[in-house]
Amino acid sequence: MSHQPRWTGIFPAVTTKFFADERIDAEGTARHIDFQIRNGIHGVVTCGSLGEASTLSLEEKLEVARIALDAAGGRVPVLANVSETSTREALRYIEGANKLGVAGYMVMPSVIYVADAREAMLNVRTMAEAAQKPVMVYNNPVAYRVDLKPEHMVELADCQWIAAIKESTGDIRRITDLRNALGDRYQLFLGVDDLAYEGLALGCDGLLAGVGCAFPRETVALFDLMKAGQWAEALKLYQWMTPMLHLDVSNKLVQNLKLIDALVGVGSEHMRRPRLPLIGEERAFVTAVVEKALATRPAQYRSVA
Repeated sequence: MSHQPRWTGIFPAVTTKFFADERIDAEGTARHIDFQIRNGIHGVVTCGSLGEASTLSLEEKLEVARIALDAAGGRVPVLANVSETSTREALRYIEGANKLGVAGYMVMPSVIYVADAREAMLNVRTMAEAAQKPVMVYNNPVAYRVDLKPEHMVELADCQWIAAIKESTGDIRRITDLRNALGDRYQLFLGVDDLAYEGLALGCDGLLAGVGCAFPRETVALFDLMKAGQWAEALKLYQWMTPMLHLDVSNKLVQNLKLIDALVGVGSEHMRRPRLPLIGEERAFVTAVVEKALATRPAQYRSVA
């Protein structure tokens, strides 16, 4: 593993920007990624659930990866999320993304089909060995009903390409269980926005951020303060962010976070159907949360446009 870069810091799961007619907005997507990089984020993950992967064709996902690579210009690693419904399609996607030159992958153990541990582990191993690049395993049993537990990650530890885990069980105890079982074999990223402080306090190496798309510098500041042991200062910043972070943990996270982007002035709200922009009470609630956050925003950590 020593020859591989070890990922650490804030890796936003970036939103994919669209025009009103649902075509990919390449320039808008690139501009949004550049905004995040200029504000200090450490890596980018394209076409996760927040990036509306389920609405994109394989070719479109490769196009978004290319847009991100061009926008990043080598400043930060770009990871492509692999959430295909078959191993066969996943390998086709990985082959295309390898040709583009992505730095690595975030991979789903299984989507739609609820795989058992044997199936999920073989799927992850097959993707990692095909990639021959560092892979982050996205463990989210809440959304996908497949749970790769610490004992399964011990079994996978002999695969040199599996470098990191994005842990999204919602059970913060899992971080310590992984550390106790595996030491620092894997980089651990917390994938639940409103457990960011807790995850970093328990020694996570980074955050797979959602709200960080609109507030990158603030999210990086939280990470830096935690790594410096400035817990009290970090806690104040986290408490300011938490009402917005709750909006990431929702079936409507895409609608919520794209509305945040629009309200903050860093992106459009357009998305692909069946998703529709929020209306009525839902919209009013998110707007009120964001307006309060903007009114009380800590000046010293403020993201710059």
